[in-house]
Amino acid sequence: MDLDLSPEDRAFRAEVRAFLAEHLSEDIRAGSAATPSVFVEPDIGQAWNAILHRKGWLAYQWPREHGGPGWTPVQRYIFEKECAEAGAPNLTVLGLKLVAPVLYTFGTAAQKAYYLPRILSGEDYWCQGFSEPGSGSDLASLQCRAERVTDAAGDRYILNGSKIWTTHAHWANRMFCLVRTDSSGHKNAGISFLLVDMQQKGISVRPIHTLAGDHEVNQVFLEDVEVPVSDRVGEEGDGWKLAKFLLENERGGSCHAPKLAYDLSLIAAAAAEQSDGHGGRLANSVDWRRRVARARLDVEALEMIELKILSEIAHGQAPGPQTSLVKLLASNLRQEVDLLAMDLLGPAGLELDTRRPLYGPNAPPPVHSRATQVAAARYLNSRAWTIFGGTNEVQAGIIARTVLHL
Repeated sequence: MDLDLSPEDRAFRAEVRAFLAEHLSEDIRAGSAATPSVFVEPDIGQAWNAILHRKGWLAYQWPREHGGPGWTPVQRYIFEKECAEAGAPNLTVLGLKLVAPVLYTFGTAAQKAYYLPRILSGEDYWCQGFSEPGSGSDLASLQCRAERVTDAAGDRYILNGSKIWTTHAHWANRMFCLVRTDSSGHKNAGISFLLVDMQQKGISVRPIHTLAGDHEVNQVFLEDVEVPVSDRVGEEGDGWKLAKFLLENERGGSCHAPKLAYDLSLIAAAAAEQSDGHGGRLANSVDWRRRVARARLDVEALEMIELKILSEIAHGQAPGPQTSLVKLLASNLRQEVDLLAMDLLGPAGLELDTRRPLYGPNAPPPVHSRATQVAAARYLNSRAWTIFGGTNEVQAGIIARTVLHL
């Protein structure tokens, strides 16, 4: 694996930097910095998406034949790294990076033609209907039932059940959903993947407010909800296969190290101005420097793993189970970096304003600074990193079985 950029890649990096300098507005940057959640709010996210879409860079991970720019894995990494270092918001991952690859890989021609352009334009905003109450991390135990009905009204499924921890369901007009279409065999075999119109009767969304005060997740109730069979992706019973494909993209579809490194650099710079409580600066504390150095080394190690995966993708290999290693390491590091931010600020970091948003003209005024106002909320929000997308325990099990062959 050659870590030196080619002249072409250096030229591409310069192009990305110039674009970000011109088009990433201070309002969007400030909104991103004041967002505690990993999921950017739609007003900022959709505005940034639209800018990238006009440039032709929004679907940077998609193949060219489906609307992507045709970038190499190295170019995708450069783009993510430069966006992180510029303070750009995360993209709307649920549509762009989760359901879109499922659609262009397994969808029908009609599904691709209809849904992919609407994801790019922002006309469709997606949420993910996987988790259910009582299922915990055992996704295959889901009970949301889809009964197939064929009559004068058409060939369709009737859905009944509920989904939970459904991110941005209160904003979404579409949901990609795992449902049980067969209970007679192995629990993995009776699951199907459906595309659900959220703007129909029978769907209700109940907000769940997190400890940080954020409203990003919800419980969704489905009562006699109709889904045309034409909105099933893959064959009936293919849902588990498609879910595994999607989760590999979720766990390894982006590089986490650049954003972690950027946040760590901000923390290290701020420590140079922060008192240690003993007449000196926190940056000169041996214990503090040791913690920051350990975190920086761990981030660099994660970056090497991510680059190795990109190298394998560039040679035609699928991401594979090593994405679970990325998810495990990135989750722990996200929590460590956010803990460092809290320890950096000391008592000032305990400010926890549950009003939202923390950006824009209507944002509540901070007691100390915007950074101190965001820190505790971000720390609490990042507790979920070791749960969503598969818990640490699930990732460790996958690594043990498929990577270490234990």
